[in-house]
Amino acid sequence: MNVDDLVAIDVHVHAEISADGHRALPDRLLSGSAAYFKLEGDRTPSVAQIAEHYRQRRMAAVVFTVDAESATGHPPVPSEEVAAACAEHADVLIPFASVDPWRGAAAVRRARSLAEAHGVRGFKFHPSLQAFWPNDRMAYPLYEALQDLGMVALFHSGQTGIGAGLPGGGGIRLNYANPMALDDVAADFPDLRIVIAHPSFPWQDEALAVATHKPTVHIDLSGWSPKYFPPQLVRYANTLLREKVLFGSDFPLLTPDRWLADLDALDIKPEVRPLILKENAARLLGLRQAGHA
Repeated sequence: MNVDDLVAIDVHVHAEISADGHRALPDRLLSGSAAYFKLEGDRTPSVAQIAEHYRQRRMAAVVFTVDAESATGHPPVPSEEVAAACAEHADVLIPFASVDPWRGAAAVRRARSLAEAHGVRGFKFHPSLQAFWPNDRMAYPLYEALQDLGMVALFHSGQTGIGAGLPGGGGIRLNYANPMALDDVAADFPDLRIVIAHPSFPWQDEALAVATHKPTVHIDLSGWSPKYFPPQLVRYANTLLREKVLFGSDFPLLTPDRWLADLDALDIKPEVRPLILKENAARLLGLRQAGHA
């Protein structure tokens, strides 16, 4: 991957379908989220199609799925398959993985295998979908392994389109995704690089506080059009968190084209824009060659 040739790095892209057609979510949750985001395009592009989408735009993308089988009963798209597909498009795709934290020691073993044998750079967690508190001690052996392996841990935060509008929200509980729980994780694992995903409605101030206080905590801006960003998020992105805020779209739920077009309407300082779009992610993911600015 030639980082200098890229115009942006999108740190939040979903692989929603496997090579054999298995979808990442149960049909009721998949169709509900499509309605919530008012999707008109393809809800489940293949990893190869994702690669071409980003290659045409001279962008790179972090790609992952979510393993929430214990909570949903629905088998995930295999992270091994996602990693292998990303390896075929290594010029533009960066593989992350997902393991079900409820699997205990098996989750730890699988995380180590995915990092050491399959080349993933990080792991995605969705506390609301996976039905766990991020600071539950049952997940701590998993975090310890990720810290030892030098992985990035990316956590969904705040409201979610998954289950939105369905009876009972599809059983999805929002409170699992309060970013204050990640303050405990960051305190207990000070070398674990953490990304709080999304503007964290209704807990934006909590996310900003954690990211300001804990050196290894970042925020990605995915899942919302920038025109809806809370003003305090824009202010912190321009100042105290200028080196810790990351471009993310939530593709295919939100396209990078839409996100970037709406970013133009925000009062982002010219010197901060390249940090958000590429440089912060390149540094976090270790994509720069040693000694290269």
